[in-house]
Amino acid sequence: MVCWGMWASGRMGRLLLALLLALASMPRAQAVWLGRLDPKQLLGPWYVLAVASRERGFAVEKDVRDIEGVVVTLTPGNSLKVLSSRRGLEGCNQNVVELLKRDSGWVFENPALGVLEYRVLGTNFRDYAIIFTQLEFGDEAFNTVELYSRSETASQEALGLFSKWSEGLGFLSQQQAQLRKDLTCARRILQ
Repeated sequence: MVCWGMWASGRMGRLLLALLLALASMPRAQAVWLGRLDPKQLLGPWYVLAVASRERGFAVEKDVRDIEGVVVTLTPGNSLKVLSSRRGLEGCNQNVVELLKRDSGWVFENPALGVLEYRVLGTNFRDYAIIFTQLEFGDEAFNTVELYSRSETASQEALGLFSKWSEGLGFLSQQQAQLRKDLTCARRILQ
């Protein structure tokens, strides 16, 4: 009996140690999914360089979409304010959305404006962030994954993580696009 107990506790100890080492070596992006992101780390200017979307018509228009600009600020009430600029039919369109923090985890929303969920899937906390958004406009409900970048070009690490999340969430290749290098609209709010 003593031998079995020592063997079992030794084996369990090794398994526990292996589990703790595995958890410690996980990329920091995992912590974001668990809801431990400080919203202040997302603040400031971003370029949107790539998008995966299930929006109707996205596959048709994806080849003509330009890089977008986004500026994220925090309101005194701890809501996120997201200012975006993108090309539309009549030139550059700017939009401001205030997102309210949900009670659980690091998730923001504003159902009245059609934003059911806004969260960070992965980030290295300085150069890029992968953003998931669940939207509902009228009779259309869809989700998107966007690659936010602090610079006009994305690193291989950021592009790889964007692809990993997009494919992992079931986006088909025709539902993914790297945006065209026209920065006209993005620079309107990022300068």
